[in-house]
Amino acid sequence: MLLHQRTWFLAAGFVLLWNSGFIGAEYALPYTQPLTLLFWRYWILTFLLAGWLMVRRRWTWPGWPAIMTAAGVGILAHGVWLGCVFVALQEGVPAGVVALVVALQPMATGALSGRVVGERPSRLRWAGLLTGLLGVMIAVLARTEFTRAESLLAYFIPFGSVAAITVASLIQRRMHVRHDAPRLSLDAGLLYQCLGTAAVVSIPAIFMEGLATEWTPVFVGALGWLTLAVSLAAYGLMWLLIGRMDATRVASLFYLGPPVTMLMAWAAFGDQLRITDLVGLGLILAGVGMTHIRRQSPQAP
Repeated sequence: MLLHQRTWFLAAGFVLLWNSGFIGAEYALPYTQPLTLLFWRYWILTFLLAGWLMVRRRWTWPGWPAIMTAAGVGILAHGVWLGCVFVALQEGVPAGVVALVVALQPMATGALSGRVVGERPSRLRWAGLLTGLLGVMIAVLARTEFTRAESLLAYFIPFGSVAAITVASLIQRRMHVRHDAPRLSLDAGLLYQCLGTAAVVSIPAIFMEGLATEWTPVFVGALGWLTLAVSLAAYGLMWLLIGRMDATRVASLFYLGPPVTMLMAWAAFGDQLRITDLVGLGLILAGVGMTHIRRQSPQAP
């Protein structure tokens, strides 16, 4: 049985908004440094969410366990994930290599979800994950140049993104399946996630990058999109989806990242599409579809 229509709508919105972040970063990074971009992005969003909760009179003290859990998830899912991606790109690692390494995240989630959350992927779901990974490899490797990085060590930086988003997703899913775990509303959870991320990136952004920023209209527009459409809307949709379905199926949506980003780059920058892009996209769609098919279990007598 396939997922509910509304869940598919949420998944499509997540994929489009999430991957638009790579295009937004292409517009923003010429005018600032990676950690400075995260500094502005997450302090702005922290104040916006705090103001929203105060206006709605929903500002309550959830307790330190809930705050620290949300902040930890935010540091991993926002700060470490994005920081490793941006730093790898800045160090000269080709975007295709970064996308390929990050695409290992669904496999890592599938491997760990049984032990951490108790949700073991079926054989059909594993087949879907492998099919999706094959599609990513076809789409990305055809565009990859492995001679551009200055240091081989830089190629290992994206693995930090894989580890961070995998751990954050499993923690968030475990909180949903455990009734005794600390709970926060979606907007309150995002507030403490953004606050934790902003606090962590502040020191290196200030003392290593000096918050150097060119406040051009292009940068302001890109920053606004990254803040509202990606950090707020896309992450909010991801946490909603993790509450609706198991972590492996949510993680499989990350396979759509490279081809969807390539399509967006074609629309935004005129990048040329290749036949391997379309072949890879077809395999990825098939693989994601396989991971989202679920068998209807017979009712217990």
